[in-house]
Amino acid sequence: MNRSGIAISLVVLLSALAAYAQSSSQQSFDSIKALSGNWEGKGEMNEPVHVSFKTTAGGSAVMSEIISKMHGKSDDMITMFNLDGDRLLMTHYCEAGNQPRMKARTSPDGKTLTFDFVDGTNITAAQPGHMQRVIFTFVDPNHHTEEWHFATGKGNEIVRTFDLQKKS
Repeated sequence: MNRSGIAISLVVLLSALAAYAQSSSQQSFDSIKALSGNWEGKGEMNEPVHVSFKTTAGGSAVMSEIISKMHGKSDDMITMFNLDGDRLLMTHYCEAGNQPRMKARTSPDGKTLTFDFVDGTNITAAQPGHMQRVIFTFVDPNHHTEEWHFATGKGNEIVRTFDLQKKS
């Protein structure tokens, strides 16, 4: 094969890889969009949890609101999901007063979507605790789980899991 043939093959291969990455991110975003509606369930301590998902901004973002109570205290949080080129990001507006950003990766079977910490705002040496990872597991169209990993900044991690059923 001559040099121009190799160059053309390389361009085609790179284009296919870029299209795959975009379609994978788009498919993951579509999975989040499919959660639109109201969800109810329980946390691991049997506390009631209400979660709503709403597609907004002309379909370019999804907003999730988690409403729960832990130890008699309200624990409300907002999360925004959006595509950024070939990656799916989430920004979590946490009760801890910070805003971690996480990037998605999808399991080979597409049933698990894991968001890993990229960076964040208002995460300081004095207040280092932040969400480090979130794992969505899609059981069926009316059932999913959310596993939230909070890094305390002291080498510990707190994990809260919500088992959710679609209500409307």
